[in-house]
Amino acid sequence: MLDTIQPRTQPQAGVPLNPLADEFVETLRLAVPMMLTQLGQIAMITTDLALIGRLGESAVAAAALAHTVYFVSFTFGLGLMAAVSPLVAQAFGAGDIRRIRRSLRVGLWVALLISLPMMASPLYGEHILVALGQAPHSAALAQRYLNGLAWGIAPALGFIALRSMMSAVNRPQAPLWITLAAIPVNAALVYVLIHGLFGLPELGLFGAGLATTLVNLGTFVATLAIAGLRKPFADYRPLAHFWRIDWPLMRKLIAIGAPISFSLLLEYGLFSSAALLMGLISTTALAAHQIALQVTAVLFMVPLGIGMAATVRVGHAFGRGEPLAVKRAGLVAAVIGIAFVSALTVAIIFGRYQLGRLFFGSGDASMASVELTAKLLLVGATFFIADAIQTIMGGALRGINDTRMTLVFAAIGYWCVGFPIAWWLAFHADLGAVGVWIGLSIGSFVYAGLLILRFRMLTRKLAG
Repeated sequence: MLDTIQPRTQPQAGVPLNPLADEFVETLRLAVPMMLTQLGQIAMITTDLALIGRLGESAVAAAALAHTVYFVSFTFGLGLMAAVSPLVAQAFGAGDIRRIRRSLRVGLWVALLISLPMMASPLYGEHILVALGQAPHSAALAQRYLNGLAWGIAPALGFIALRSMMSAVNRPQAPLWITLAAIPVNAALVYVLIHGLFGLPELGLFGAGLATTLVNLGTFVATLAIAGLRKPFADYRPLAHFWRIDWPLMRKLIAIGAPISFSLLLEYGLFSSAALLMGLISTTALAAHQIALQVTAVLFMVPLGIGMAATVRVGHAFGRGEPLAVKRAGLVAAVIGIAFVSALTVAIIFGRYQLGRLFFGSGDASMASVELTAKLLLVGATFFIADAIQTIMGGALRGINDTRMTLVFAAIGYWCVGFPIAWWLAFHADLGAVGVWIGLSIGSFVYAGLLILRFRMLTRKLAG
């Protein structure tokens, strides 16, 4: 078998194409399945929480604490797996099959190796939560959930590595269909294991975590089977000589992925700290903040999918050695993202009260929470757009292996600018919860602006 390929994205000879229009089409073709896959992941998490809610408020609170511990650990692995996409995309752009399979291989090895130490945090979650001042009863309940959840880290990371490879070779559909199929399976399995149906023991929170682990394992095995057996993935022989580790390429993956991980942790830490600030303001402020943030999380899946597509498209152009195409791919992804998020933001502005009532109800007792949620969503209109830009431009920079400066920019935007402003506006300018969200928005705009300047500087440098 030849070790070179002709990327499907290159136009055939004699077929005149408008490069800008072609870039829009190819970016959307990649971004839409990626967005839907991310929304599917959110749907599974939401389903889990809805089913756990039937166990009572204490179970929901314990699940929230468990997710806090779990996602701090998982986020680090997520950043490393994000590095698989640019490596494979660049190899695909260069027509190098061997480097495609080596990039996937080191991604799967990293997923396996880091999952073992990553499991320590969830498996000792009760001790961590008690040390952080949480009630022993809530911490013990959270540990039951984590005992089932922790074992799914390795297959979850492996699925992300495989999904990144498939998307980077312009085939993002398979992970989407697998994710969509997993949603009802996950719901059924969570319900069965929580309540002990069909002769199975009633496992409660442990059953909910175990069900998620089993679904993670199932999605990984299904994706691995498609990668190894079905064309065009089988043509790359992704599992050939799997035991051979390409150490230089692994070091490169870690060098690209580790700054992504720390950037994500800085962002996660900012929003966790924002929740703490809300708790200092009032219970109503904290509740409204959580609901507004949940709406933001769903909305965030759109630019996240576009950012992933930007990584692939920029990586293809970078692999082909076409600096103008690199610049065009980043620009087109940013325009698409701003257009999508602006439309969704307008919809949220007009429906902000309805969203508040959806979560809090329409009674007089919940009026204050609904009103504050609507106000935060209105303030968040600028935050949504800034967050979209930083996500997409960060994805574009990953496509050219530039991640270290994004870590520096995240520290500047979120912690040197965003958090101090949020604190000052909330407690010294007496703006309360609204002040916190203004600070988040300003910090995100600074971060996004720095990323735009960085991308422009690098594309000019590439063009020589």
